[in-house]
Amino acid sequence: MTPVGLVHFIVLGSLLFVLGMLCVLTRRNAVSILIGVELILNAAALNFVAFAHFNGRSLDGTMMALFIIVLAAAEAAVALALILSLQRRTRLVDVSKTGSLKG
Repeated sequence: MTPVGLVHFIVLGSLLFVLGMLCVLTRRNAVSILIGVELILNAAALNFVAFAHFNGRSLDGTMMALFIIVLAAAEAAVALALILSLQRRTRLVDVSKTGSLKG
């Protein structure tokens, strides 16, 4: 059994990033796009922590991951507020059918 190394984390982070990009680019539902953005942010956080762990065990990567988590929480709150506003106005969450957010 081989030990888990940096390459394994990079491959997992790349897979999460690709899945997130596919979700953002192919979905029309605003909540699904938001989930894709969260996957992309989680891939970045995973790579930061993996590089910090395998590069002298510094706390830089962990601090960046915490910053990404806070950023993702703020982004989710703002995006969900916009999605609720869009749904109340147009009765849709399909981003391709909405022209703009202008009143």
